[in-house]
Amino acid sequence: MKPEVTTDFQTGQAEIFKNPILERLTKTDPISNIIVYGLVNAALVYVAIGVMGLSVWAFLGLFVFGLFFWTFAEYMLHRFVFHWVTEAKWSQRFHFIMHGAHHNYPTDKDRLLMPPVPGIILASLLFGMFYVVFWLAGYTQLVYGFFPGFFIGYLLYSFVHRATHVMRPPKRFRDLWHHHSLHHYKYPNKAFGVSNTFWDKVFGTMPPKKEKKKA
Repeated sequence: MKPEVTTDFQTGQAEIFKNPILERLTKTDPISNIIVYGLVNAALVYVAIGVMGLSVWAFLGLFVFGLFFWTFAEYMLHRFVFHWVTEAKWSQRFHFIMHGAHHNYPTDKDRLLMPPVPGIILASLLFGMFYVVFWLAGYTQLVYGFFPGFFIGYLLYSFVHRATHVMRPPKRFRDLWHHHSLHHYKYPNKAFGVSNTFWDKVFGTMPPKKEKKKA
């Protein structure tokens, strides 16, 4: 039987690595993320406008497109990468490091955000991928406007995600908080959207409507 993401959970913290240095790199806090990622995004904006010569309006258009595209990437990554697990030991290890530890310990506050070191590495890989795509399309310079929006979209998602685990839901966002709770505690194969429910509606992975009534 194919292994699946579990709804069983524990309190406390996961141990991802035995090595204390690697283990420390899996943890972070909001202030560190705001400072590090804020500086990186400021540098990207400067390069886009000050070095690559994008106009402010062109930058804003690409930024908004990148922001929207992140919501799609958020859904696809969560559903098909973070929830991908097989009987192979290496894939189970990959899953545990990337996402399984979070499902096992959903209240582990130190791991509700992507730590800066692995975050910058992943962001660099994604930038390289998008760079190739824009280069093949013949519009290489446009990636410098697109990627800051994509990156900010990720940061907004990450802080919304953290808030759903550590804060009581604001009245206006109660359904969104409930949506993510259902993913963790009842329907791990549904409700993949965290910052929004749009793509769950598009791809048919919304939890049953009765659950909304119970909320």
